[in-house]
Amino acid sequence: MAGKLRARDIMTGGVQCVGAHQSLKDAAQMMRDLEVGALPICGDDNRLTGMITDRDIVVQCCAEGIDPSTVQAGSLQGEVHWIDAEADATEVLHTMEQHRIKRLPVIDVQGGHQLVGMITEANLAKNLTDTQIAEFTTRVYATA
Repeated sequence: MAGKLRARDIMTGGVQCVGAHQSLKDAAQMMRDLEVGALPICGDDNRLTGMITDRDIVVQCCAEGIDPSTVQAGSLQGEVHWIDAEADATEVLHTMEQHRIKRLPVIDVQGGHQLVGMITEANLAKNLTDTQIAEFTTRVYATA
C-alpha cells in the first residue's frame, strides 16, 4: 500500500506559512487561529526556509523573558527537512523516521519548488497500515 501512495496523496494541502520577518507573536496567533502546533517559515520569495513550533516559541523566547513581538520568526528556524510531492510513502516514512520528526513539509519540486502541503502523524494514521504506523511510532519516539 505505502509504495503506491505519494506524498501528495497523504498530505494536507493549503498550508499557510509565517513569514521569516513576521514576529513570533504573529506566528503564535496564526497557530492559535489555525489550530496547529507548528508552521512552516517562508522567506520573501515564498519558499520554505524553516519550521517553527509552539514549543520553540515558549522555550526559546517566552521562557527567556523575551517579548515575542520583538523576535522575527526566521530567527528561530533550524534545519528543515522536506519531501518532494512525488516521493512515495515509504520515502516519507523513512525521512520522518530518520530525522525523528512528526511534521514534514511537502514541496512541489517541478512546480517551482513551492510548498504545497504538510504531512503529520494524523495523515500517516489515515493512510498507512497499522504495522507501518507502529514501526514509525517506535522509530520516532524510541529513546536513544
